[in-house]
Amino acid sequence: MFAVQNEESALDIVQDAMMKLAEKYGDHPPAELPLLFQRILQNTIRDYYRRSKVRSLWTTLLSALSPNDDEDHDPLETISGESGSYSPQTPDGQFEQSQILAIIEKEIKLLPPRQREAFLLRYWEDMDVAETASVMGCSEGSVKTHCSRANHALATALKAKGITL
Repeated sequence: MFAVQNEESALDIVQDAMMKLAEKYGDHPPAELPLLFQRILQNTIRDYYRRSKVRSLWTTLLSALSPNDDEDHDPLETISGESGSYSPQTPDGQFEQSQILAIIEKEIKLLPPRQREAFLLRYWEDMDVAETASVMGCSEGSVKTHCSRANHALATALKAKGITL
């Protein structure tokens, strides 16, 4: 069994699991609810860790391209050439970072539309699987599939271009 260390995240996970139980299984006999809740809770925790792992990967990659003192900095804005918003240590560093960000943005744009939509909603907009499924008008399983394929495609494309963490 997994354990979530952050109390706020743990409470959110329990609340999400309770909502799923009430929405999908409210008509089941009360005796079945504890086991159903346990399974839903386990799946919600797994989703939390999967989402955290992928978000951590992209946050690490993009935070390496952002200034240390600006929490609100959007690394993709660097691509637009607004030189006043960010000044790295050297001109070479600025050029290299803008090139990497351009490659990442290009690769995201090359994803199939549904994969791109799922990826951006889940990891850029920080939506959970259910919210993303609702926005996309598909099942939660489809969202997970689209996100997984997008992650693999992006990782492969970036690795082929020599971009690694």
